[in-house]
Amino acid sequence: MEWHLPDHVLSIGRRPLVMGILNVTPDSFSDGGNFIAVDTAVAHGVKLVQQGADILDVGGESTRPGATPVSLEEELQRVVPVVKELAGRVSAPISVDTYKAEVARQSLAVGARIINDVSGLTSDAEMAAVARTFRAGVVLMHMQGTPATMQLDPRYDDVVADIGRFFEERLQALAAEGIDPQQVALDPGIGFGKTREHNLALLARLQEFRRFGRPVCLGVSRKGFLGRLLDRSVEGRLAASLAAVCHAATKNAVQVVRVHDVQETCDALTVIAAIEAHA
Repeated sequence: MEWHLPDHVLSIGRRPLVMGILNVTPDSFSDGGNFIAVDTAVAHGVKLVQQGADILDVGGESTRPGATPVSLEEELQRVVPVVKELAGRVSAPISVDTYKAEVARQSLAVGARIINDVSGLTSDAEMAAVARTFRAGVVLMHMQGTPATMQLDPRYDDVVADIGRFFEERLQALAAEGIDPQQVALDPGIGFGKTREHNLALLARLQEFRRFGRPVCLGVSRKGFLGRLLDRSVEGRLAASLAAVCHAATKNAVQVVRVHDVQETCDALTVIAAIEAHA
């Protein structure tokens, strides 16, 4: 499977690509406040690539449940200098985690290659045009509601089928905007407007999204439903996160995994790939 970015193509084999999370925020649920300074953020991004990250995902606004939005100016100040510095120091493509078109535009202008939009390019009417202009890779994520409201009372008739219809509609809409489906990866949005049962159903049935022929991105790292399932704090969710990633990988159900713990995830995926090579 291929994922087309502005200046090259990511070829994805059986082993999923690892997208390392770099939150330059004070309030992200897992690592908020750790990488606010530009030099600290850049150093951590470089470290993630050294540990094996195939992609770096830089975000300047928390989208945890109940999060308070930040201004455009604040998000630009947090994100753009980090993206610019990293683009000159790492070979891994940089993704910008934002639903604001101007943040995406300025980040792409200084070296980002992917837009990771939790709203599925629905929040900002200009986002599709930015993706088209830069021929950017796109992570099309599903979210029910907004970060402030999404966990109040999420409901679905069938969570997998409903999200599948969302992907169909959005892929058609983006194609009409001039965005080639080859630019797009799909993210079902674990934890974004979903109960624990919805999340587990999605993990059990991820392979149903294969029908779109696009990379599926899984973001389950350190998520709250894992903590509640095991009664673990954020710091104690590594094993649970790896279990979810490894389950999806052995089913060949995902092509990109978005994680905080890059080295551990790469190790686990490498072992899985080595075993499966002898099957």
